[in-house]
Amino acid sequence: MSDSWPRRRLLAILRGASEPLDAQELARITGQHVTTVRFHLDVLTRESLVRQFQQPPRGRGRPRIGYSAVQRSVGYQELAQVLADQLGPDPRRRSEAAIAAGRSWGAKLDAGDHRIESLDDAKDVAMTVLSELGFAPERDPNETAEQALIRLTACPLRELARTHSEVVCGVHLGLIKEVLDRSGARGDVNVRLHPFVEPELCVVRLEMMARREQEIRREPDSREVVTVPVAGDATGSEPLIAPPSGGRVAPQLRNGDPNVAKQSAQQW
Repeated sequence: MSDSWPRRRLLAILRGASEPLDAQELARITGQHVTTVRFHLDVLTRESLVRQFQQPPRGRGRPRIGYSAVQRSVGYQELAQVLADQLGPDPRRRSEAAIAAGRSWGAKLDAGDHRIESLDDAKDVAMTVLSELGFAPERDPNETAEQALIRLTACPLRELARTHSEVVCGVHLGLIKEVLDRSGARGDVNVRLHPFVEPELCVVRLEMMARREQEIRREPDSREVVTVPVAGDATGSEPLIAPPSGGRVAPQLRNGDPNVAKQSAQQW
């Protein structure tokens, strides 16, 4: 088909049509003889580029045959593989690049005018944006005063994330972080993403940062270095994008009480 200009033209017309067109209509549009048009349509049908539909006749006679272009789905898996390859072999660098891309996306979204002054505010803003993007977020009751959990029960790119989590989840993480930062949470709320804690469930965790952590991040001349961990980080810090665990995400307790930790683990 690629070397036939008449067939390429017919296919372009059908792709732009809002309803199936028959051979006579296509002959009128292109100026070709109807027999020639039918020949090209037969070739396009055999190549699975167009589909035939039966249409009511104009007046008396047999039903007409209408033609519509077959809509090709985008090969997202292949596209993700190409993008991942272009981001290099290092998973950490791929994650960092994906987070940066997500931030660029988040900068273009309308985050509304809800200013974040508390963890509840951050959760509300994140829930609103994630809902609008099709993640079907739900509040998780297993949270503390310093930590909020958001259950993502749907994901527009879930199947893609199963094989390219450092890219897909990195973009989603960067998007959430940027939206929260733009709403006033910069330096106050830490965001982590836990992919596939269950086969069809991911979890976003929002945490209020300790005061000393906030001071360090706000002191550009401080000699203390604040790392931004990602999956596979060798520093020992908990990753912002946790590797798929297949289990629930337990709250991170800060008081160090082993009895409280044991009780929390039993709840999860």
